[in-house]
Amino acid sequence: MRSFWLYGALCVAIQGLSGCGSNPVVETKTEVTNTTKVAQYDRLVVAFGDSLYAGYRLAPGDGLAPQLQAALQASGINARVHNAGVSGDTTAAGKDRLAFVLDNLDRKPDLVVLGLGGNDMLRGIKPTETKTNMTTMMDELKRRGIPVVLTGMLASPNMGQDYGKSFNGIFPALSKQYDAKLYPFFLDGVVTDAALMLPDNIHPNAKGVTRVVEGLSPLVEAALKDNKEAVLEK
Repeated sequence: MRSFWLYGALCVAIQGLSGCGSNPVVETKTEVTNTTKVAQYDRLVVAFGDSLYAGYRLAPGDGLAPQLQAALQASGINARVHNAGVSGDTTAAGKDRLAFVLDNLDRKPDLVVLGLGGNDMLRGIKPTETKTNMTTMMDELKRRGIPVVLTGMLASPNMGQDYGKSFNGIFPALSKQYDAKLYPFFLDGVVTDAALMLPDNIHPNAKGVTRVVEGLSPLVEAALKDNKEAVLEK
């Protein structure tokens, strides 16, 4: 667990500089688009999150969206994964841009993979505010009839036991409330292995993202299958 404790210490150390995933020299809020193209696709997945989704300091093909797309394609699912990750985003920022992202796609997504909250934790935002913002996004996606796979985040240990208990319970509760599939901790099996992390010990490197995708893609595949079956039943 040494790397996880280091992760917590580093996260707190950079609170005064930026949110997790923001460049401490030049902070950018530019949405990263997926450079892996699929000429024709049957399913559209939106990966909506922060720097962990955006591919922070990774080559264009090494981030979550392109690697998840490749995994789905390898499993026989002709899907495009749209990268809607923005480094530095809090749940409040994500809430404010969600409708804009969805409205500007070329079609309604078959699935949204949603992962925000890490920057809230770094900034010490009250878990009640994080949950409210996440609930607003889940409500919007439900209103549009878009299924969700949630990727959870855990509070770093030095945020304190009370904060951790409140924060860590957000994602399982939302998963249950909205009947959404949950990947409990985005960095599970990654943050504790230095070989899978960037030198900042906060963000995964390309191999780390591959590990994430190995755990996440079966949930995404199952959600896409469930959605397709539900559509056929109508």
